[in-house]
Amino acid sequence: MKLDFVRTSIDIPQDVHRRLHEAAARKGCSARRLILAGIERALEPTSQDRPVRRLKLDPPLIQPAGRHINLTNEQIYELIELP
Repeated sequence: MKLDFVRTSIDIPQDVHRRLHEAAARKGCSARRLILAGIERALEPTSQDRPVRRLKLDPPLIQPAGRHINLTNEQIYELIELP
């Protein structure tokens, strides 16, 4: 299946044009492919487009099994031998 394309032209500064071709050469692709990838990336939905839903961990999703051990960092460092 052949894709339909529309030809368009834009005016960009010479410095940007030079950097575009340098970046394409570094990536081993054409400037056209690099431009299309940038346009596709710009058109992807961003995290701002989606509603923010945070996972609530209070109460915990998985209840702890066994007894609760209350230790401070200092007590843990005293109990284990670190290299």
